[in-house]
Amino acid sequence: MDWQHFAQQIATMAHDLLEQDTVAGTLERIAASATELIEGCDAAGILILRDSHVQTLASTGPMAEESDRLQERLKEGPCFVAARRRDGERVYRINDLTTLQQRWPAFAPPAAELGIGSMMGFLLFTDDDNLGALNLYSRLPGRFTETSETAAWVLASHAAVALSSAHNHAQLTEAVATRHVIGEAMGILMARHRIPENDAFNVLRRYSQDYNIKLREVARQVTERGALPRPKQSQAT
Repeated sequence: MDWQHFAQQIATMAHDLLEQDTVAGTLERIAASATELIEGCDAAGILILRDSHVQTLASTGPMAEESDRLQERLKEGPCFVAARRRDGERVYRINDLTTLQQRWPAFAPPAAELGIGSMMGFLLFTDDDNLGALNLYSRLPGRFTETSETAAWVLASHAAVALSSAHNHAQLTEAVATRHVIGEAMGILMARHRIPENDAFNVLRRYSQDYNIKLREVARQVTERGALPRPKQSQAT
């Protein structure tokens, strides 16, 4: 493998990832980059594991999505296990899914029927109790070597940094937007009811607590209606 050329490609990818506007865009670009940069990679996807439930966050095609659903159903497979590991082991590789697999005997046969010949799974991120993995698939057995594993690990490491940056940016953007809409709603209540700023905020907060509605949603409705929304009346049965 030409590592100098690979390093240049990784640098370009890293720059491209940081230019993505959304977390979803970052995830999709990571998956696409895997098929472009890792030799033998025919498909890629990113899953998140919440307890024992798997959600496909990004994929380059149905192979990755079907594999995610299969691993969730069986609670077995390299990507499923990679997402659950907390002991520092971050990579799993199956060289040949067409032969008997002792480690994942339930997963390998149906995975081979999906057209998967070999695959790898990388722990990509942890978010509270949610764990994510980058999954790489080849239609042929034996396509993923130690070299391709090292290259994919480098890609996953850069992707994790970019994903963390995108996630932090999204949180900051949401916080700014929330602050703006709450401030606008407070201004409406202050003008309408001739009350000070603290009282206007307390009105929004109490409504949010009393009716179990998020504060931002209460504020949004005030900005749209010009007043607090009317509580829904419970229907007598």
